[in-house]
Amino acid sequence: MESTREDRSIKSNGRASPKLAFCIFKYFPYGGIQRDFLKIALQSIKLGSQVRVYTLTWVGDVPNNFELVLVPVSAMTRHTLYRRYSEWVRNDLAKNPVDTVVGINKIPELDIYYAGDSCFEEIAQNQRSKLYRLLPRYRHFSKYEEAVFGIESKTEILMISNYQRKFFEKYYKTSSARMHFLPPGISEDRFPPENIEALRQDFRKELALLPKDKLLLFVGSGFKKKGLGRALKAFSALNKNIRRDTKFLVVGQDTRTYFQLLTFCLLISKQVSFLGGKDNVRDFLFAADLLILPALDENTGTVILEAIVSGTPVLTTENSGYSNYVVESGMGNVVSLPFEQNALNKSLEILLKNIDKEDWVKKSKDFLNQLDVTSLHKKAAKIINSFSVKKEMGLNAEN
Repeated sequence: MESTREDRSIKSNGRASPKLAFCIFKYFPYGGIQRDFLKIALQSIKLGSQVRVYTLTWVGDVPNNFELVLVPVSAMTRHTLYRRYSEWVRNDLAKNPVDTVVGINKIPELDIYYAGDSCFEEIAQNQRSKLYRLLPRYRHFSKYEEAVFGIESKTEILMISNYQRKFFEKYYKTSSARMHFLPPGISEDRFPPENIEALRQDFRKELALLPKDKLLLFVGSGFKKKGLGRALKAFSALNKNIRRDTKFLVVGQDTRTYFQLLTFCLLISKQVSFLGGKDNVRDFLFAADLLILPALDENTGTVILEAIVSGTPVLTTENSGYSNYVVESGMGNVVSLPFEQNALNKSLEILLKNIDKEDWVKKSKDFLNQLDVTSLHKKAAKIINSFSVKKEMGLNAEN
């Protein structure tokens, strides 16, 4: 990166186009937060903003109108790496300022934070040991979360999970005036077309499924957090006849060694396939009979709503942020907290016994006629653009 950058501002109505800096630790095409970031950034450009991106690594194509800055820091531990990243970015922004700094990850001194992650403090207090809370890693992430949500912070927060709100208010007393709630942002290609049954059958043939076979689908990058271990155990507990006629596909980019070993231990390795990250998740959702996502912790679980939109029922857990849509639509079942493996096992068997794709698609359409599920990225970009304009005019972002 050059030490000085050419000013590429475009005049519109006598005002320079806003310069935005997006801060994201890592970008790859298959992460839900990563996809949201990219769509918000591209929408911001459509509104006339210039976009600079600070990241440690970028996998995939870079949009032509992005100024990509690969932050040249390294460290042995993740929390040290992220601290060095934030310090480097702060120093670079002092030399090459922008109008608005948008965080996709939690770091200090953000103007706006896109809350794609769950509350760290809630996880640390209830899913980690006392010893963990004595480690430097805990202190780092707790401090950085407080820098965004703490009562002293002025960062505006784009919230996508109402479920998480209570945790931020509990630990940080975050002002409701700083939290701006966004609707979901589901791509319209997830909606079932008129020929969905033909598309479904064609792709099932590509997957070598027989007409009597059921397809159980897991989608997500972050296998442990999203509950793949729980899902595999539930699959292994199925009635033998149901399990024999069910194929379990795992779509997502993550280290799979432990989970592959688990399939061998559970004697289900022949029926479980790990496919890695895929660009055609839509095809898998159309073809599936059931999506399972029994997360240990999940801010939203966008794929839950994507499945509902596509006409596929969902089995998930109460602490998945979008689990409320499963309840409201009647599209599947939600396992309540505290989590019990046996409850998940029973729900999986019941749902796989009662698969009627045509009925699920009809139920999905009836539900979605009443709901805005597509405008997250446009509304986020509008809030960011509005903040930049008000900041330039010296107005408080709340005005």
